[in-house]
Amino acid sequence: MAKREPRKSPPESPRRRRATDDAAANRVGAGAVVVTGICGRLGRRLARQLHREREVIGLDRREFVGKPKDIEHHTIDVRRKKARELFRRPDIGALVHLGVMHDPRLGADEHHTWNVIAFQKLLEYAELYEVPKLVLLSSANVYGPRPDNPQFISEDSPLLGANRFSDIRDLIELDMLAQSFFWRNPRTETVILRPTHILGTVQNAPSNYLRLKVVPTLLGFDPMIQVVHQDDVVRAIRLALQPGVRGIFNIAGPPPVALSRAVKLLGRPTVPIPHALARAGVERLWRWHMTSFPAPELDFIRYVCMVDDKRAREGLGYGPTFDLRTTLQAVDEERWV
Repeated sequence: MAKREPRKSPPESPRRRRATDDAAANRVGAGAVVVTGICGRLGRRLARQLHREREVIGLDRREFVGKPKDIEHHTIDVRRKKARELFRRPDIGALVHLGVMHDPRLGADEHHTWNVIAFQKLLEYAELYEVPKLVLLSSANVYGPRPDNPQFISEDSPLLGANRFSDIRDLIELDMLAQSFFWRNPRTETVILRPTHILGTVQNAPSNYLRLKVVPTLLGFDPMIQVVHQDDVVRAIRLALQPGVRGIFNIAGPPPVALSRAVKLLGRPTVPIPHALARAGVERLWRWHMTSFPAPELDFIRYVCMVDDKRAREGLGYGPTFDLRTTLQAVDEERWV
């Protein structure tokens, strides 16, 4: 007896496809926004702005202290099965992933499990339940500071940050996973944002470095740097949530400035240190979990890593709203949010 061919599903009609796409667009513009890492300082700032316009669902391993009443928050590990159930909701319009861990107290394996495995799970949920918008907050650090970098790096440039800094590998892997998801799932509007050094109340290496009472610099080096205010990054995320926006965007702030000039504007004294001596000292402090500034990141105060943000200005409608002095002074703001 001849083997019966399995019945093939009829092709989707153009009218049905348009209706599906219209419904997805409506969810993108008005549906609930899931924010991972919502309890971080950047996540809280985004949530406090976004919840006035649409429903916000927070996912974090930490409690959301001072949470607005209308924000739904789940204290959860997104790698667990319980997180998957949250994505069954038909009204989810977007997933914003801010939950990247940078904790000097934890080892590389724990970082990789949390950062990469967790993001793979989120992409699995987004694909399974057809979440129509995905926004990943990556970083311009993925390009890497190098002596042979062009003056301004475009979004199409290779991601070479891990060549010198192994701890950036997780972030590069997340960036690449999002790019792969972009091509595999054309109906999901995938956006990857790569901001330059974020300054503000955030607890990251650039802000912590500029908060030092005496700022160490590398003897013989004074690179041009790019910084961006935390609230300009929040604004870029909100622009990325607009229906129809997809792609990779570098996010920069005010015009570039020499590192020495930036420190001077903050009124901080500096102490120049030979590179070899600075690296040895930072490596020791890192091993003892006494700094959030890994030794390879010294290359950011040694070499240039500046980005071209033309695509964001033209395709995203983004432009920085904070000038250089205000952006730098944000590191000294009260950290209540």
